[in-house]
Amino acid sequence: MTQFEDAKEKVKDQFARNAEQYVSSKTHANGDDLDLLSEWLQLKPHWKVLDVATGGGHVAKKLAPFAASVTAVDLTRRMLETARNFISQQSDHVGYVVADAENLPFLDESFDAVTCRIAAHHFPNPGQFVNEAARVLKPGGRLLLIDNVVPDHDSIDDFVNTLERLRDESHVRCSRIREWEEWMKIAGFRELKSRIRKKAFDYPTWVRRTARSEEQVEAVSNHILQGNDEMREYCGLVMKDGAISSIHIDEWMVMLEKV
Repeated sequence: MTQFEDAKEKVKDQFARNAEQYVSSKTHANGDDLDLLSEWLQLKPHWKVLDVATGGGHVAKKLAPFAASVTAVDLTRRMLETARNFISQQSDHVGYVVADAENLPFLDESFDAVTCRIAAHHFPNPGQFVNEAARVLKPGGRLLLIDNVVPDHDSIDDFVNTLERLRDESHVRCSRIREWEEWMKIAGFRELKSRIRKKAFDYPTWVRRTARSEEQVEAVSNHILQGNDEMREYCGLVMKDGAISSIHIDEWMVMLEKV
């Protein structure tokens, strides 16, 4: 099994075990970025939308009323089934396909818009995902990506990604914005709009969503608490009654056009 294949097996295991939690997760179910999706994309009624790594299906459900069709794809069958149960209560024109974000089973120029929200840090080869998004988009089509990112700072990069891997063995890497920009340029995109924000987590809920044991929770907490002042400040560490109450991370939202 290759390194990439191993990473994808870990993703399938993690998301299959925690599928329902991702539907109910406040981090995934809420956030002003969900409300901004349709505003930024300016969907047309005849558009066909592809939501990559749909997870709990929040993006697909949000966009379905504004498009002719939405196709939700995910690597994990159990996750996709859970998303369908969540979405089908309100929308009957969303399709579901088990698919790899880095090898999409669609013909060239099939979609008017591609979305991917809070998922790409699980991709072993995010540059290949960007290439695939460009391939399946029509000329002038739009890619809207939302994901956690790290700054151009080696020690903070290492601190954050180590933290994420300790919490979630399916985590691959939060990339830097300049890395994303290079992949997007190579794939033939131009940036239309972007923003970066600090995204806060309720730590006890966040860390236990993916941790398999209290020992794993303790390892994550120790990593944070052993960080120097710069690391603690970057992750917005808040303590309450001697325990970690919340932290935050940088999230980048960017919309691009295929040229």
